[in-house]
Amino acid sequence: MNNDDIRKKIRQQRQQLTQEQRLEASAAICDAIINSSLFMRAKHIALYLSHDGEIDISPLCQVAWQRKKHCYLPVLNHFGKTLSFAPYTADSTMRDNRFGIPEPVVNKHTLLSPQQLNLVLTPLVAFDRNGNRIGMGGGYYDRSFAFLRRQQRYKQPRLCGTGFNFQCVSEIQAQDWDVPLHGVFTDHGFLECEA
Repeated sequence: MNNDDIRKKIRQQRQQLTQEQRLEASAAICDAIINSSLFMRAKHIALYLSHDGEIDISPLCQVAWQRKKHCYLPVLNHFGKTLSFAPYTADSTMRDNRFGIPEPVVNKHTLLSPQQLNLVLTPLVAFDRNGNRIGMGGGYYDRSFAFLRRQQRYKQPRLCGTGFNFQCVSEIQAQDWDVPLHGVFTDHGFLECEA
């Protein structure tokens, strides 16, 4: 099965989940993240707001803020197909981007580059045990974190996907530009990737 077929199949499965199934999985994943050493050690954490049936990890923000951690949301850069990360607080003013996904309204001087983050929790459509990820097809995360693939000296940020356990597939055909995940938090726990 090619990546487009996998994307279509998993998105359909994801959209068929009940609200109860989503809430239960979200709670399990948030719990796994909060209790992980990756989260405990991180000071600057990038999250996302769920869209198109993705896991809702927004409850993590309250815990992060209580622990004096800084949360960030991805913001589309208008000059290229990459991401910057905007500070996110309970008081953030939000505006939908061109894909209908809410982003904080910020001054460009407050944006963080991907290199300044400790932990990045990424949405995904599918993943495999080697850390390969299929997203929505725009390539924003791969372009933004390409430096991790090119230079082995970068130990941060740690890229971790979040998804339902059924989103794990046997194999994803990786492309040269794909940036592998360190691991994936699912409703069955944390899967450290083998790549």
